[in-house]
Amino acid sequence: MISLTRRHALIATATTMFVRPVFAQATGPFTLPPLPYAAEANEPHIDAQTMTIHHDRHHAAYVSNLNAALKDHSAIAAMSLQNILAKLTEMPDAVRTAIRNNGGGHANHSMFWQVMGGNGGKPTGDLAAAITRDFGDFDKLKEAFNRAGLTQFGSGWAMVTVDRAGKLALMARPNQDTPLMEGGRVLFGNDVWEHAYYLKYQNRRADYLTAWWNVVNWNMISARYTAARAGTLEI
Repeated sequence: MISLTRRHALIATATTMFVRPVFAQATGPFTLPPLPYAAEANEPHIDAQTMTIHHDRHHAAYVSNLNAALKDHSAIAAMSLQNILAKLTEMPDAVRTAIRNNGGGHANHSMFWQVMGGNGGKPTGDLAAAITRDFGDFDKLKEAFNRAGLTQFGSGWAMVTVDRAGKLALMARPNQDTPLMEGGRVLFGNDVWEHAYYLKYQNRRADYLTAWWNVVNWNMISARYTAARAGTLEI
């Protein structure tokens, strides 16, 4: 019979392994960025278990698969991710789909973690002025953004893009496609793949989209807006 102390230790170990599994990544130039905040930082709107699985499993798999696809393509692997995606149509046929799916997934998620971990609220300063100019006002942006996320059939993203002049636009993209593939830049976006919300919201995507605004980090998004206008925003 296992002693009570040992049994508790085994349960604790098993729980830890489930929540924070270790993933072996393929050797390569791309790495999984750490979450810039604790997994529970977005509670109660996005639960810690979803954040952990989403980052440690799904994003990690995109990075690992991208590295594996490029292991025999050293010239491509030496390029920045945004340049690889911008030149997607020039990539070899043998790896183009893997780059599209996994490079896109890596870029989208790297952006996604950055723009969360905040307290919601409203944008200020130059970004607020740009939103009013291009969408009418913040509430109209939220309404249009949520509608884009809700009506994206299947898996995908709702995104606000930004150009060098600071002009904003709204778009949805399927799967792991990204405006980076057309040489654009993403200011912020929300993941509407089911793995982003299903544990807490099940099929209630609309509730997830509404709740997500409570964890938006407007300071980070404002910094991304400034970088985009300076031509230094990468992912």
